Amino acid sequence: MWKKVLITIGIIFLTIIIAGITVVCWYNMQIKKVNNISEEKIIEILPGTSTANIVDILKENNIIKSSLATKIYIKLNNVNNLQAGKYGFLGEKNIIDVISTIQNGKILDETVKITFKEGKNIRYIASTIANNTNNTTADVYNLLKDENYISSLIEKYWFLTDKVKNDAIYYPLEGYLYPDTYSFENKDVSIKKIFEAMLEKTGKILNKYRDMNVEKDGAGADIEKNKYTAHEVLTIASIVELEGNTYEDRTKIARVIYNRINKNMSLGSDVTTYYSIKVDMGERELYSKEINTYNAYNTRGPNMNGKLPIGPISNPSEDSIKAVLNPAKNENLYFVADKNGDMYFSNTYEQHQEIINKLKNRGLWYEY
Repeated sequence: MWKKVLITIGIIFLTIIIAGITVVCWYNMQIKKVNNISEEKIIEILPGTSTANIVDILKENNIIKSSLATKIYIKLNNVNNLQAGKYGFLGEKNIIDVISTIQNGKILDETVKITFKEGKNIRYIASTIANNTNNTTADVYNLLKDENYISSLIEKYWFLTDKVKNDAIYYPLEGYLYPDTYSFENKDVSIKKIFEAMLEKTGKILNKYRDMNVEKDGAGADIEKNKYTAHEVLTIASIVELEGNTYEDRTKIARVIYNRINKNMSLGSDVTTYYSIKVDMGERELYSKEINTYNAYNTRGPNMNGKLPIGPISNPSEDSIKAVLNPAKNENLYFVADKNGDMYFSNTYEQHQEIINKLKNRGLWYEY
């Protein structure tokens, strides 16, 4: 009888040992087992969330394979400092990786960096915002149509005036949104916050050219005291930005613009005509009707002698703003660029045509 009892006890102990070994093997396999997360899983752990609830969140999002193994791992390793925050998981992860990430507070960096290129217009800015945030182009345009919002900006920024509220202006903030790279917390950033960052940067740039005791020549270096308003300076700068590639060329282009205005000549700038019909340069050729139809932006159209476009046609760089405030000193009335981007300036129409003919003969004339 005792022999049977001892055999039974032995079988029980053996079963327990085998079960224990099985559990240990299962546990070790589970904590090291890799879960391949093909699409990034983003979870948020709020302050005060219990460990059990954190494990549940991980399981619900298929970040871990086993809730039980995870809880055992946490218990055996005395993990008690899981931190609140937003976490992103992607690729091959096991329980150890996941818990380590939350334990060390490796919070997901959702920072969004948006680069706005120099010399681009509002249509480009709207598209760039839509491509990098959770806003749409329609959201951008709708905000620009909000008169109360625009009025609030005019009250806040000295360089914005009621000129931007003219009915003929396509987009009231065109020319005022400084092109640069900006960082925001995440893709949920509001358009107002983006615009505010760009306007603040514009203010910093323009403030450099206020209250300057510099001898004025045409425009003058002081953006508030010269004969042209800040709106007009940015309008000229927006043209200069698109017409010239170097600072030196831009100072000369600015002078051509001043000289032509002083002589009551039209600026005759293609870039203004393209903007007037809301077509980007290089997209297609201009039609005669488009060139010859009056538009407050089109300086090649009728009734534009001695006039600037009604507002900026792009968002210029500081180089272009500076060039407009410090134009070259000459009598040039014409300029043209060859296919390599090199620029040629002249005082008379005859000289201008002679330059064009030479460029054509040398194969340097840009053909559309």
